[in-house]
Amino acid sequence: MTLTPKSRLIIALDVTDRTEALSIAEKLGGAVDAIKVNYPLVLVCGLGIIKDIKKYANVIADFKVADIPNTNSLICRETFEAGADAIICQGFVGKDSVKACVDVANKYGREVYVVTEMSHPGALDFLQPHAFELVDLAFRAGASGIIAPATRPERLVDIRCRAGDMKILSPGVGAQGGDARKAIDAGADFVIVGRSIYNAEDPYAAAVNFIEQLRR
Repeated sequence: MTLTPKSRLIIALDVTDRTEALSIAEKLGGAVDAIKVNYPLVLVCGLGIIKDIKKYANVIADFKVADIPNTNSLICRETFEAGADAIICQGFVGKDSVKACVDVANKYGREVYVVTEMSHPGALDFLQPHAFELVDLAFRAGASGIIAPATRPERLVDIRCRAGDMKILSPGVGAQGGDARKAIDAGADFVIVGRSIYNAEDPYAAAVNFIEQLRR
């Protein structure tokens, strides 16, 4: 799988109820480029929820994998066996751990995205000062792309300059204050939106609204 920008919208499905998750996936799967699942949903429903969601859209496993190479390999293998199209890992554990994720992904024809800077305020404490180093590490390890914050479009501009052709997935749009259009203009290939869509009275209409912003 190669994540291709069509709508440029990825929905973060951070709910914990199986029925709700599948209902949202069914409604939005045809409109978005991917659905991102996190630990809370998988911990409640099991890895099998990935295959169920995959009936409607590409699935990105946002597990922020951050362990020694062997453990990373095991996590990635089980995640891809479950049907995920891509996985997100942390870069601060070092090139060998990221490369372990990439090696497994390559065997399955899947993708790895490396966190360079997160969207919450705490990212300023430790991640931001090393973001460029993490971009370089992701490139050297052969990752498909990186994660960089929509909440700081000025940082996105700088990270895009450093990242070259690597894809950028940008979280923090909506509830965290990031602007979808500004993130794309700053260099993101995709924006990630969660609560502003799945908590909306009409999630499909909310998703379409974001897609229209991205196409303008």
